[in-house]
Amino acid sequence: MSLNHIRPWRNIYRRKSRQIMVGNVPVGGDAPITVQTMTNTLTTDVAATVAQVQAAAEAGADIVRVSVPDEASSKALKEIVAESPVPIVADIHFHYKRGIEAAEAGAACLRINPGNIGSETRVREVIAAARDHGCSMRIGVNAGSLEKHLLDKYGEPCPDAMVESGLEHIRILQDNDFHEFKISVKASDVFMAAAAYQQLAEATDAPIHLGITEAGGLTSGTIKSAIGLGNLLWMGIGDTIRVSLSADPVEEIKVGYEILKSLGLRHRGVNIISCPSCARQGFDVIKTVEALEQRLEHIKTPMSLSIIGCVVNGPGEALMTDVGFTGGGAGNGMVYLAGKQSHRMDNDQMVEHIVEQVEKRAAEIEAETAAQDAAE
Repeated sequence: MSLNHIRPWRNIYRRKSRQIMVGNVPVGGDAPITVQTMTNTLTTDVAATVAQVQAAAEAGADIVRVSVPDEASSKALKEIVAESPVPIVADIHFHYKRGIEAAEAGAACLRINPGNIGSETRVREVIAAARDHGCSMRIGVNAGSLEKHLLDKYGEPCPDAMVESGLEHIRILQDNDFHEFKISVKASDVFMAAAAYQQLAEATDAPIHLGITEAGGLTSGTIKSAIGLGNLLWMGIGDTIRVSLSADPVEEIKVGYEILKSLGLRHRGVNIISCPSCARQGFDVIKTVEALEQRLEHIKTPMSLSIIGCVVNGPGEALMTDVGFTGGGAGNGMVYLAGKQSHRMDNDQMVEHIVEQVEKRAAEIEAETAAQDAAE
């Protein structure tokens, strides 16, 4: 992120990590923080899985993970990879042969869980397959499946045990001269995960994959993830994220982007700034925002829109947004463009009108960006 000298309290100094490639997507270094999700269809149902991958990609997913629990899934993975618009990570548990098969099927990355993949010899075979087929790897440590010797040593899952597990497997990869890896130390407990990630960030320069695992449903999981991931990202920790929700994978992508947008780490689509509404509102703010969120989902250009119910904060918020609408009286409100008052608009026409203004401004931003790129 570029430094903000006028508002230094907005600066986030990202941890320095080395960069790896997941397919054609860079992870770590100075690359943008990537957003991931995972399919929840049967991998053997190729059509359903591809449809879910494509929907996630349309929502902004940079990388999608697919579970490979059996040999039939390995065979299906080859078809899924061929039709995917984004790199596919193969999720491997319990059987090392699935990792070898996934590499042969064209997966961009293999995610292995050190606690259940098997012996060091088997891990070495997976490493060899990854190297032979140009795959990167993710060491995925999970508090719920730590190795027995670490549980015996520490008595229970804890940050020290998670980090020790991760570092043991980093050594295996490095001893085999394999360095194209990232690592995660996930837990459903926000405190445990945050402590483990902070400790891990000091112990390695590998790219870090952030996640609060098994976070819960859409509302509770979003809150837990925003607290856990948000604080770590604010510290500068994290190169790629996955928000784990018991919900549609598209929702995970939406939440992931909202977390990054709130910290100024990445921007995609329309950032709607809206008030919670009160008796002063000049129009139904809640229904209007709900309608605009749906109507503007197709906009991928980073831009801002303020929807404020009255003149207490409306004009001030509009000064800092691309498009704004502030409620007034007599059934109409003020439209702001580029932070300046532009014209009044009747409340019953405002949604359509705002959509038109946002689309127009998005086109202008894209044209300006294209012109700058051409000039460079």
